[in-house]
Amino acid sequence: MKTRQLGDSDLLISEISLGSWLTYSGGIEKAEAIACIRTALDLGINFLDTANVYGRGAAETLLGEALEGVDRTSYILATKVYGRMSDTDQGLSRAQIFKQLDQSLHRLKTDYVDLYQCHRYDTETPLEETMEALTEVVQQGKVRYIGFSEWPIDKIEAAANMKGVAPFVSSQPQYSLLWPYPQTELFPLCADYGITQIVWSPLAQGVLTGKYRPSAALPADSRASHQTMGEIFPKRWLEPDLLAAVERLVPLAQEAGLSLPQFALAWVLRQANVSSAIIGATRPAQVIENAAAASKRVSHELFSRAEAIVGRFWQG
Repeated sequence: MKTRQLGDSDLLISEISLGSWLTYSGGIEKAEAIACIRTALDLGINFLDTANVYGRGAAETLLGEALEGVDRTSYILATKVYGRMSDTDQGLSRAQIFKQLDQSLHRLKTDYVDLYQCHRYDTETPLEETMEALTEVVQQGKVRYIGFSEWPIDKIEAAANMKGVAPFVSSQPQYSLLWPYPQTELFPLCADYGITQIVWSPLAQGVLTGKYRPSAALPADSRASHQTMGEIFPKRWLEPDLLAAVERLVPLAQEAGLSLPQFALAWVLRQANVSSAIIGATRPAQVIENAAAASKRVSHELFSRAEAIVGRFWQG
């Protein structure tokens, strides 16, 4: 498993990482989730990403159980703060950061997290308060580095130029062949500030695996058909014209000697500012296939042809 440096930190994280958004917050059985996590570790995937709000603590609790007894220095653990945990608990205030971090550490059964990320920007809390609180938890040793997910450009710049606070080293945007938008403005800006990307949904919630077929019934074991996961699945990604375009990517992947998901992950990893692509997996076999994408490199010409096929579905 190849690794890349995470921003201006000393963390070397695996090019493929394992997330727990929908799958490990109740989407699949616990035994299956733990099997995926252990398989990932066996393959050299050392970066594990979660959030307090995933299942309101369920994903962190499961990770804590799965990692019990595993050498803490052998993996890099990331979680997030911001999402609504109760009627009175949400946001990035100093009180919430302190409270939610301690609860996350308890669920994860660890004394520290390697990366603590602001899940979204909190318009109700002054940026200075958020950054000062994050700096305090770094100084306390509970957090090694800090990052953000889906923040506005102007707030990223403001935080990066703030004096006397811990610097952000990571950004976590949605990014895939069906969602390429961060590469235009976010990636160059982050590169200027020593921030790299850990991207989520690089397979467009499974659409770029080819499992969804035009005008066919949804696979019974898929996210789109799942009782809870399907509720937030982007319906426009299931339109027959788009799915037909995704099918046209399969011969390009085969020409590169890859499966379609490996091809899609390699497209994401072609970006120097991307440190890792977060996958979600319901079976160990999916982890094994996706992990192989870390060693694959594809010609620019094949990627250009792929972009020409799906580019007409890009918005704006």
